[in-house]
Amino acid sequence: MGSQQPQHSGRLRLVGQREHSGERSSGPGGQGGQGGEQPPPGIPVPPALPSGFADVLNAAIETSGLSLDRIRAALAKQGVRISVTTLSYWRRGRSQPERATSLRAVHLLEELLGLRHTALTSLLGPPRPRGRWVTQGPAPDGLRVEQVWPGEAEIAEVFTELDAPPAGQLERQSIHDSYYVDASRRGHLLRMRQVVRATVDGVTRHVVVHKADEGVDTCPEITSVRHARLGRVRRRPLNGLLVAELLLDRPLALGDSTVLEYEVHIPDSGPTIDYGRFFPTPVREYVLQVHFDPASVPVQCERFDRAPGTEVDRHREPLWIGASASAHVLTADQQPGQVGIRWQWE
Repeated sequence: MGSQQPQHSGRLRLVGQREHSGERSSGPGGQGGQGGEQPPPGIPVPPALPSGFADVLNAAIETSGLSLDRIRAALAKQGVRISVTTLSYWRRGRSQPERATSLRAVHLLEELLGLRHTALTSLLGPPRPRGRWVTQGPAPDGLRVEQVWPGEAEIAEVFTELDAPPAGQLERQSIHDSYYVDASRRGHLLRMRQVVRATVDGVTRHVVVHKADEGVDTCPEITSVRHARLGRVRRRPLNGLLVAELLLDRPLALGDSTVLEYEVHIPDSGPTIDYGRFFPTPVREYVLQVHFDPASVPVQCERFDRAPGTEVDRHREPLWIGASASAHVLTADQQPGQVGIRWQWE
């Protein structure tokens, strides 16, 4: 791979030789070709062969002797930008490659690290739809943060720091997401409009969360706020996480409603292949529009729905991309779960 492969080619060939030399065995006992026999007392048992994506990637990196920064530089020479933080997350199992750019990086990693083709890609599970969501914790008829986005404990920590209001103070009547994809196939802008109603007296603020896509070390930014103003903002660049406080134009009494509108400028993470929203609580109406640049329109587009906490589609439906180069979905009485649009470029 580029100039990195010749420099380490001898080492990488040696890695392949060790894998097939008999020092490791895929036999029933996994004991260096001894079948199911156990080693004599006092001899340490070799560790189990790596099986998951993170395990195999970590073992290959350790064997290669390459630093994460050298790997990052090698990928960059091939036109793929992946941060050292993202590589570290992959090898530790904190996240997995999902976007088109990330999957290309995995193919290049197989070459760079001397692995067989698909040695890493075959271990990847189905991608999780990316989305932006708004929640402050468990509502009476909703889900907790960890049920919506497992592993995102940092979000809960930021909620505590901001003393976020209890969940359920604002009932979402309607959400309208407009997601824009440019001629370079990159999602760059989200326009969001919500109609909310107060379920208690004295509601003065709302906390929203937006997260950049995988492999990005910068945060989304909220601009053009209407019917509210931007309050405190907390950023976690290593995770691409933004948590922001929206201060309402006026305090809401029980039953009062208001409209919240703002734009989110999305960091560049390469070609976009889907957009979705996670729903921790029911919403009466949800509309999602994806707008493509007329110069770059996907060849196929579909809607997907998923139950809470699952990574398997429970429903798919082809969508028509009209002359306006856009597609949309409409759901009434949306329950907790996920809904979105995905597309294919070629």
